[in-house]
Amino acid sequence: MSATPDRTPPVEEGRFRLHKFQQPIGEEVYQIRGTASGLEARMDFRFQDRGQEVSLSAEFAADPSLNALHFRADGTTARSVEVHVAVDARERELRLRNRDCETSVPRPERFFPTVGYAPIAQQMLLVRYWLGHGSPPELPTYPAGRVRIALRGQDRVRLGDRTERLDRVSVEGLIWGRESLWFDRDRSLVAAVTIDAELDHFEAVRQGAESALGTFIGLAGADGMASLGDTRDRVSSSATGLLAFVHCTVIDGTGAGARPGATVVVRDDRILQVGPGPEVPVPRGATVVEGRGRALLPGLWDMHAHFQQVEWGPIYLAAGVTTVRDCGNELEFLTAVRDAISSGRGIGPRILAAGVVDGSGPSAVGIARVDTEEQAVDWVDRYRAAGFQQIKVYSSLSKTALTAVVRAAHRRGLTVTGHIPMAVSPREAVEAGQDQINHIGFVASMMLPSLGPEAPRSERLAAMARLDVRSADAREAVEFLRRHGTVVDPTLALQELYTISSAHPVERFEPGAAKLPPELAARFLNPGPDTADTRQFAEIFRRQVELVGELHRAGIVLVAGTDQAVPGHSLHREVELYVEAGMTPVEAIRAASAVPARVMGLGADVGTIEPGKRADLILVRGNPLAQIRDLRNVERVLTGGRLYEAADLWRSVGFTP
Repeated sequence: MSATPDRTPPVEEGRFRLHKFQQPIGEEVYQIRGTASGLEARMDFRFQDRGQEVSLSAEFAADPSLNALHFRADGTTARSVEVHVAVDARERELRLRNRDCETSVPRPERFFPTVGYAPIAQQMLLVRYWLGHGSPPELPTYPAGRVRIALRGQDRVRLGDRTERLDRVSVEGLIWGRESLWFDRDRSLVAAVTIDAELDHFEAVRQGAESALGTFIGLAGADGMASLGDTRDRVSSSATGLLAFVHCTVIDGTGAGARPGATVVVRDDRILQVGPGPEVPVPRGATVVEGRGRALLPGLWDMHAHFQQVEWGPIYLAAGVTTVRDCGNELEFLTAVRDAISSGRGIGPRILAAGVVDGSGPSAVGIARVDTEEQAVDWVDRYRAAGFQQIKVYSSLSKTALTAVVRAAHRRGLTVTGHIPMAVSPREAVEAGQDQINHIGFVASMMLPSLGPEAPRSERLAAMARLDVRSADAREAVEFLRRHGTVVDPTLALQELYTISSAHPVERFEPGAAKLPPELAARFLNPGPDTADTRQFAEIFRRQVELVGELHRAGIVLVAGTDQAVPGHSLHREVELYVEAGMTPVEAIRAASAVPARVMGLGADVGTIEPGKRADLILVRGNPLAQIRDLRNVERVLTGGRLYEAADLWRSVGFTP
């Protein structure tokens, strides 16, 4: 395409308002012009996310039937995701560029070039191509991937002063999971509800339709609920009734050692008996599950989840996670998913929720703004009425707002977790009443008293890389947290991902990355070069692992959480890292089962394998007490009175078991 400015009048142009967690953060502008060979489109996609600029430019050329001639996209689609791709169509081949890699492939009869969820206008052109070429069940995309597109129905949506009937379309394959898009009668895209490259909620709405954003999110959630039901029909599961696990090694989560040759009897969703095989007879009529060579454990907990799309449900269960604490989400979406699962209409773990609040500012997240005491009370009441257990505080809260949130939450029986707001120190946050801290980095910063929040990022990273976790400052900080009973979810598995480079690929420590669907694998399996930055992050990470060990030995309560990271697999990695930090396998497993159950006030009902407790159980091949990585070998999952095959759960959302 020519770099000379094109003065041909556009045949179509438009503007999409971009949102993250419903918060407007930027826009995409596109223009389509006629050419002698067909058409050309130019797209400019840009936004600000938590103070960082994200921008992508793209161009597309096609014949009058939208058969692609050329496509190029350069820039970023998220804060840490760079894109540099090109597709050029020849008579018999496609020439492809992805970063520095250039290849060619035979030209298929039907294909379309694109690079994920952005730019939004390219998705619009993709659906137009699909509609104009016979709506095939699958369509190859280049430089990589395949998409599945389906017409899901029509919705009447109020757009400003008029109501329009819009076609609802689902697209699978550009992101992991399903997107929902709405088109008017002219095949113009009106809205897209999707997930960005950080696996966060992301929405695009055409200029003039912004008032309907909440409606589109609700419709996407309802469509997702229907797909949850479809997924459940595709996996092997059965209502348990009376069930007996026999000849298994029980790791009960109480802190006791393994009990080989045990029998556990369950009726529906309750544990009836636990004991040595000779002492616990199998009841007449019970379904028997053979456990030789396997261990039976309590269902795992992920205490830092972000259940951003319905596909997370089967993935959590496949990994043996039967309870998650969602640490920040769109209220309407999360409550719909939670309620569908609890009522048996969906598939997934039990969801506990921490409703996110943030203050105003350029780094703010979401739409739950708290700058005053009245706003604090309003949002706490709103989350409590929706059945949330906690409030999650975020980075832009002022000290006054943080105090107001804590006061309102504690008065209503909710605890407070989250980041340390930039306006306060970790000590000030804990003294204000913040009960829990997300991410080990905030704890590490307590041990660098000479470094204030205004210090440049480069200075802070250099100091973190030199951190002595046994220094006097470090010991004093640990004692401070112990006195205040502060709970920490370290998210080490997330921090480890910052160390990835060509010299330290993800496969070296996370085998689950090789089992991801292509849309996710690309984020992890093509690392950049080994640089001073990645080596610095590796040193910081090493000291963070040491710090977790120091916290544990000092009696600080630690709960396992992932903040997504490598979906499904990172909770296992989190537990492995706790063992590397100095925990015993029993202690590390308890950090992902009994301890979070107690922290969330549910220890009397769940978290251990004991008679009378809820039957959230996982059967794994091997013995994690002898070899902690055996925790990855989940074969069966029992929760909500249903027994699932883990391999079928993995496959149902595109993963390799």
